[in-house]
Amino acid sequence: MNKLKTTIVFALFALSTSIYAQANKQKWPDIVNKTDAAWFATAEAKQIAENVLLYQRNIGGWPKNIQMQNPLTEVEKQKLIALKPDTKEVTTDNKATTQEMLFLSKMYAQTPDERYKKAFLAGFDYLLEAQYENGGWPQFYPLKKGYYTHITYNDDSMSNILNVLKHCIDKTDYYSIKPSEATLEKAKTAFNKGIDCIIKSQYKQNGVLTAWCAQHDEVTLLPTNARAYELASLSGQESAKIVLLLMSLENPSPEIITAVNSAVAWFEKTKITGIREDRVPVPNSKIKEKVLVKDPNAEPLWARFMELDNNAPFFCDRDGIKKSSYAEIGQERRTGYSWYTNQPKEVLKKYPAWKKKLKS
Repeated sequence: MNKLKTTIVFALFALSTSIYAQANKQKWPDIVNKTDAAWFATAEAKQIAENVLLYQRNIGGWPKNIQMQNPLTEVEKQKLIALKPDTKEVTTDNKATTQEMLFLSKMYAQTPDERYKKAFLAGFDYLLEAQYENGGWPQFYPLKKGYYTHITYNDDSMSNILNVLKHCIDKTDYYSIKPSEATLEKAKTAFNKGIDCIIKSQYKQNGVLTAWCAQHDEVTLLPTNARAYELASLSGQESAKIVLLLMSLENPSPEIITAVNSAVAWFEKTKITGIREDRVPVPNSKIKEKVLVKDPNAEPLWARFMELDNNAPFFCDRDGIKKSSYAEIGQERRTGYSWYTNQPKEVLKKYPAWKKKLKS
C-alpha cells in the first residue's frame, strides 16, 4: 500500500511538473494574451490561476513583474498567504493588476469558478479606489513615496486602466465577468474624470497643444521627472495609447477632437524617417548592442523622450545628464531601455477613418 501511495504521489508530482514546464517556456504577458480560448479550461491554466489568486493582495491589486506561471513551493504559498494583508508594492505599472484581471476573466469564461469572479471584481474596485480626485492614477496605490505619486501614463498604465473601465461600461463582452450596475455607475464617473485629466494634462508648447509626458505632477498636471534617466519630456511612446483611447470614444466632445487632431499633428511633425534600429550580438557576450542604421525604406520611428520646448530627442544614463544620441550613454542603459518606438504608426493608420467618421 505504501508503495502504491508513493507511486501515485510521484505520478502527480511528475504531471504537475510537466504542466508547469510547458508554461515556463513563455512569459506571463504572453500567457495572459493567449487567443486559444480552450486553453483556459486546461489543467495547466487552472494551476496557474491558483498562483494568480495567491499573489493578489486583499486590497484587490497585484505586485508587478511576477511570472505567475512559475511553480510555487508550499513554503512560498504560505508566504503569499501571509502577505495578503500587505499593501506595499501593489500597482498598475507594467500592466500589473489589469493583466491579472484579464487572465481571470478568460478563466471564468471557460470555468465559472466564483473565486475568479470575486478576484476580478476586487481588482475592479481597487482600480476605482486608486484614482485621484482629479482623474489621474498614481503608479502605486496605496501611495509609495517618491515619483511614484505622479499621474502615470508610463508604460500605458493609465490607458490600460481606462480601457478596462470602458469595456465594462460599454458591456462589450471583452470581459466575461460583469460588475454590478452600481459599480458601473462609479466606473462611468471614474472614466469621465480620467478622460478629463488626459485633456487637461496635454502639453502646450508655445501655445500649441502637443502630446503627453510619461508622468505628470499630480497637483499641477505638468510634465515631471521619474527615474534619473526619465526626465520631463514629451513621449513618443506613451502618447500613442492615449490618443488611441481618445479615438475610441463615441461622440467625442470638441475638446477631445482638438486633443486628437493636435496630437496627430505632433506625431507627424516629430516622426523620424530614414533610419531603423538593429540589434547586433556582442562577441563573447549575451548582450545585443543597439545601433541605428540608415534605411530609406524604414518605417517611421519616434523618440521616447523629446524636449518640451522644441521636440528634440534626448537620451539619459543613470546620471540624468541629457545626451543628443544614445551612442553617448552607457551600454547598460542603451541596450536595456526602449529609446525609440513605432507605436504612433497605429494612430496615423487609424486617423483618416476616425476623421471620416466624425463627418458622417
